[in-house]
Amino acid sequence: MGFLDGILGRDRPVRPDLDRLFGLPAAALTLQAGTGFVPAGVGSVCFATVEGGAFARLKEEVRDLLDIGVAAVADRGGAEDAGPDAHPVAYASDAYGYTWLTVRRPAEDLITLVNDLHAVNALLEEAGFGPNLLCSLTAFRPPGTEDGRADGQGEDGRAEAPAADPRRVRDLALVYLYKRGTFYPFAPRAGRAETRDNALELQVGGLLAGDLPMEPDRERWFPVWGAPGFGGA
Repeated sequence: MGFLDGILGRDRPVRPDLDRLFGLPAAALTLQAGTGFVPAGVGSVCFATVEGGAFARLKEEVRDLLDIGVAAVADRGGAEDAGPDAHPVAYASDAYGYTWLTVRRPAEDLITLVNDLHAVNALLEEAGFGPNLLCSLTAFRPPGTEDGRADGQGEDGRAEAPAADPRRVRDLALVYLYKRGTFYPFAPRAGRAETRDNALELQVGGLLAGDLPMEPDRERWFPVWGAPGFGGA
Protein backbone atom coordinates (compact mmCIF):
# COMPACT_ATOMS: atom_id res chain seq x y z
CA MET A 1 0.00 0.00 0.00
CA GLY A 2 1.46 3.36 -1.07
CA PHE A 3 1.54 6.68 0.75
CA LEU A 4 -1.56 8.03 -0.98
CA ASP A 5 -3.49 4.81 -0.51
CA GLY A 6 -2.83 5.07 3.21
CA ILE A 7 -3.59 8.74 3.70
CA LEU A 8 -6.71 8.48 1.55
CA GLY A 9 -7.88 5.43 3.50
CA ARG A 10 -8.64 3.47 0.34
CA ASP A 11 -8.51 0.10 2.03
CA ARG A 12 -11.11 0.96 4.64
CA PRO A 13 -13.90 3.27 3.44
CA VAL A 14 -15.22 5.35 6.33
CA ARG A 15 -17.88 8.01 6.26
CA PRO A 16 -16.09 11.23 7.24
CA ASP A 17 -17.19 12.74 10.55
CA LEU A 18 -16.05 16.35 10.49
CA ASP A 19 -17.62 17.03 13.88
CA ARG A 20 -14.67 15.18 15.39
CA LEU A 21 -12.68 18.35 14.76
CA PHE A 22 -14.68 20.00 17.53
CA GLY A 23 -12.84 17.81 20.04
CA LEU A 24 -9.64 19.80 19.48
CA PRO A 25 -10.25 22.59 22.05
CA ALA A 26 -10.71 20.07 24.87
CA ALA A 27 -7.72 18.08 23.62
CA ALA A 28 -5.65 21.28 23.63
CA LEU A 29 -6.30 21.72 27.36
CA THR A 30 -5.20 18.14 28.01
CA LEU A 31 -2.13 18.66 25.82
CA GLN A 32 -1.11 21.83 27.65
CA ALA A 33 -1.59 20.25 31.06
CA GLY A 34 0.42 17.17 30.08
CA THR A 35 3.21 18.62 27.94
CA GLY A 36 3.05 22.42 28.04
CA PHE A 37 2.35 22.73 24.30
CA VAL A 38 -0.09 25.54 23.50
CA PRO A 39 -2.07 26.48 20.36
CA ALA A 40 -0.05 28.38 17.76
CA GLY A 41 -3.08 30.00 16.12
CA VAL A 42 -2.41 28.26 12.79
CA GLY A 43 -4.34 25.54 11.01
CA SER A 44 -4.34 24.12 7.50
CA VAL A 45 -6.47 21.99 5.20
CA CYS A 46 -4.73 19.92 2.52
CA PHE A 47 -6.49 18.77 -0.63
CA ALA A 48 -5.71 17.57 -4.12
CA THR A 49 -6.06 20.42 -6.57
CA VAL A 50 -8.67 20.29 -9.30
CA GLU A 51 -8.26 22.31 -12.48
CA GLY A 52 -11.17 24.40 -13.67
CA GLY A 53 -13.13 27.56 -13.02
CA ALA A 54 -15.63 25.99 -10.63
CA PHE A 55 -12.92 24.89 -8.20
CA ALA A 56 -11.10 28.21 -8.50
CA ARG A 57 -14.31 30.06 -7.61
CA LEU A 58 -14.90 27.75 -4.67
CA LYS A 59 -11.43 28.52 -3.33
CA GLU A 60 -12.18 32.24 -3.46
CA GLU A 61 -15.55 31.70 -1.76
CA VAL A 62 -13.79 29.85 1.06
CA ARG A 63 -11.28 32.68 1.44
CA ASP A 64 -14.04 35.30 1.45
CA LEU A 65 -16.05 33.38 4.06
CA LEU A 66 -13.12 33.15 6.46
CA ASP A 67 -12.15 36.79 5.89
CA ILE A 68 -15.63 37.84 7.02
CA GLY A 69 -14.85 36.37 10.43
CA VAL A 70 -11.66 38.41 10.68
CA ALA A 71 -13.53 41.57 9.72
CA ALA A 72 -16.04 40.88 12.49
CA VAL A 73 -13.20 40.60 15.02
CA ALA A 74 -11.80 43.93 13.81
CA ASP A 75 -15.20 45.58 14.16
CA ARG A 76 -15.27 44.45 17.79
CA GLY A 77 -11.91 46.12 18.38
CA GLY A 78 -9.88 42.93 18.22
CA ALA A 79 -7.96 43.65 15.05
CA GLU A 80 -4.62 43.67 16.87
CA ASP A 81 -5.29 40.15 18.11
CA ALA A 82 -5.50 38.86 14.55
CA GLY A 83 -1.71 38.85 14.34
CA PRO A 84 0.73 40.47 11.96
CA ASP A 85 -0.78 39.02 8.78
CA ALA A 86 -3.23 41.40 7.11
CA HIS A 87 -4.60 38.44 5.16
CA PRO A 88 -5.23 35.52 7.54
CA VAL A 89 -6.10 33.05 4.78
CA ALA A 90 -3.55 31.87 2.23
CA TYR A 91 -3.21 29.14 -0.38
CA ALA A 92 0.07 27.39 -1.16
CA SER A 93 1.22 24.30 -3.04
CA ASP A 94 3.63 21.75 -1.59
CA ALA A 95 6.34 19.75 -3.31
CA TYR A 96 3.86 16.99 -4.09
CA GLY A 97 1.47 19.29 -5.92
CA TYR A 98 -1.21 19.43 -3.22
CA THR A 99 -2.88 22.63 -2.13
CA TRP A 100 -2.82 23.85 1.47
CA LEU A 101 -5.26 26.47 2.74
CA THR A 102 -3.68 28.01 5.84
CA VAL A 103 -5.70 29.99 8.38
CA ARG A 104 -4.28 32.18 11.13
CA ARG A 105 -6.26 33.26 14.19
CA PRO A 106 -5.31 34.59 17.61
CA ALA A 107 -3.52 31.79 19.46
CA GLU A 108 -5.99 31.98 22.33
CA ASP A 109 -8.98 31.54 20.00
CA LEU A 110 -8.62 27.89 19.06
CA ILE A 111 -12.40 27.49 18.89
CA THR A 112 -12.64 29.95 15.99
CA LEU A 113 -9.74 28.26 14.22
CA VAL A 114 -11.40 24.87 14.57
CA ASN A 115 -14.66 26.32 13.24
CA ASP A 116 -12.72 27.62 10.25
CA LEU A 117 -11.16 24.23 9.53
CA HIS A 118 -14.55 22.55 9.86
CA ALA A 119 -16.14 25.10 7.50
CA VAL A 120 -13.46 24.63 4.85
CA ASN A 121 -13.78 20.85 4.92
CA ALA A 122 -17.59 21.05 4.89
CA LEU A 123 -17.71 23.49 1.96
CA LEU A 124 -15.40 21.36 -0.14
CA GLU A 125 -17.36 18.26 0.80
CA GLU A 126 -20.73 19.83 -0.01
CA ALA A 127 -19.42 21.06 -3.35
CA GLY A 128 -18.55 17.49 -4.31
CA PHE A 129 -14.82 17.72 -3.66
CA GLY A 130 -14.76 15.41 -0.64
CA PRO A 131 -12.61 12.86 -2.49
CA ASN A 132 -9.95 15.56 -2.86
CA LEU A 133 -9.63 16.23 0.89
CA LEU A 134 -6.57 14.67 2.51
CA CYS A 135 -6.03 16.04 6.00
CA SER A 136 -6.29 19.01 8.33
CA LEU A 137 -3.47 20.19 10.58
CA THR A 138 -3.58 22.19 13.82
CA ALA A 139 -0.27 23.57 15.08
CA PHE A 140 0.94 23.87 18.68
CA ARG A 141 4.01 25.61 20.10
CA PRO A 142 6.33 24.19 22.75
CA PRO A 143 6.35 25.79 26.18
CA GLY A 144 8.22 29.07 26.35
CA THR A 145 7.73 30.01 22.68
CA GLU A 146 4.41 31.85 22.81
CA ASP A 147 6.12 34.95 21.41
CA GLY A 148 7.77 32.95 18.62
CA ARG A 149 11.11 32.54 20.44
CA ALA A 150 12.31 29.62 22.50
CA ASP A 151 13.34 30.12 26.09
CA GLY A 152 17.00 31.04 26.17
CA GLN A 153 16.91 33.17 23.02
CA GLY A 154 17.44 36.89 22.89
CA GLU A 155 15.53 39.43 20.83
CA ASP A 156 17.92 38.88 17.91
CA GLY A 157 17.27 35.11 18.00
CA ARG A 158 20.73 34.21 19.35
CA ALA A 159 20.98 31.82 22.26
CA GLU A 160 21.47 33.20 25.74
CA ALA A 161 22.73 31.28 28.75
CA PRO A 162 21.41 28.80 29.57
CA ALA A 163 20.95 27.39 26.07
CA ALA A 164 17.44 26.42 25.00
CA ASP A 165 16.41 22.83 25.60
CA PRO A 166 16.16 21.14 22.15
CA ARG A 167 12.83 19.66 23.19
CA ARG A 168 11.41 23.18 23.49
CA VAL A 169 12.19 24.63 20.08
CA ARG A 170 9.97 22.81 17.61
CA ASP A 171 6.27 22.74 16.81
CA LEU A 172 3.82 19.91 17.21
CA ALA A 173 0.87 19.20 14.93
CA LEU A 174 -2.32 17.28 15.43
CA VAL A 175 -3.25 15.89 12.03
CA TYR A 176 -6.81 14.87 11.16
CA LEU A 177 -7.13 12.26 8.40
CA TYR A 178 -10.30 13.16 6.51
CA LYS A 179 -10.94 9.72 5.01
CA ARG A 180 -10.44 7.87 8.29
CA GLY A 181 -11.82 10.33 10.82
CA THR A 182 -8.81 9.90 13.08
CA PHE A 183 -6.01 12.05 14.48
CA TYR A 184 -2.32 11.55 15.06
CA PRO A 185 0.54 13.73 16.39
CA PHE A 186 3.43 14.85 14.22
CA ALA A 187 6.53 16.19 16.01
CA PRO A 188 9.50 17.16 13.81
CA ARG A 189 12.79 17.75 15.60
CA ALA A 190 14.23 21.24 15.51
CA GLY A 191 17.38 21.73 13.48
CA ARG A 192 17.38 18.17 12.12
CA ALA A 193 15.94 17.86 8.64
CA GLU A 194 13.03 15.44 8.33
CA THR A 195 13.60 13.83 11.72
CA ARG A 196 10.72 13.11 14.09
CA ASP A 197 10.51 12.81 17.85
CA ASN A 198 8.77 9.44 17.98
CA ALA A 199 8.80 9.35 21.77
CA LEU A 200 6.90 12.63 21.99
CA GLU A 201 4.43 11.47 19.36
CA LEU A 202 3.71 8.33 21.34
CA GLN A 203 3.36 10.36 24.53
CA VAL A 204 0.89 12.77 22.93
CA GLY A 205 -1.03 9.95 21.25
CA GLY A 206 -1.57 8.24 24.60
CA LEU A 207 -2.31 11.49 26.39
CA LEU A 208 -5.08 12.51 23.98
CA ALA A 209 -6.67 9.09 23.49
CA GLY A 210 -9.54 10.09 25.76
CA ASP A 211 -10.21 13.35 23.89
CA LEU A 212 -9.77 12.45 20.22
CA PRO A 213 -10.12 9.29 18.11
CA MET A 214 -6.44 8.54 17.61
CA GLU A 215 -5.32 6.63 14.51
CA PRO A 216 -4.51 3.11 15.78
CA ASP A 217 -2.25 2.19 12.86
CA ARG A 218 1.07 3.97 13.42
CA GLU A 219 2.06 3.30 9.82
CA ARG A 220 -0.54 5.92 8.96
CA TRP A 221 1.11 8.60 11.10
CA PHE A 222 2.44 10.18 7.93
CA PRO A 223 4.94 13.07 8.06
CA VAL A 224 3.77 16.41 6.71
CA TRP A 225 7.16 17.94 6.00
CA GLY A 226 6.98 21.52 4.78
CA ALA A 227 3.32 22.06 5.57
CA PRO A 228 2.71 25.84 5.23
CA GLY A 229 2.50 27.73 8.51
CA PHE A 230 3.94 24.85 10.52
CA GLY A 231 7.44 24.23 11.83
CA GLY A 232 8.71 27.50 10.43
CA ALA A 233 7.38 26.82 6.93
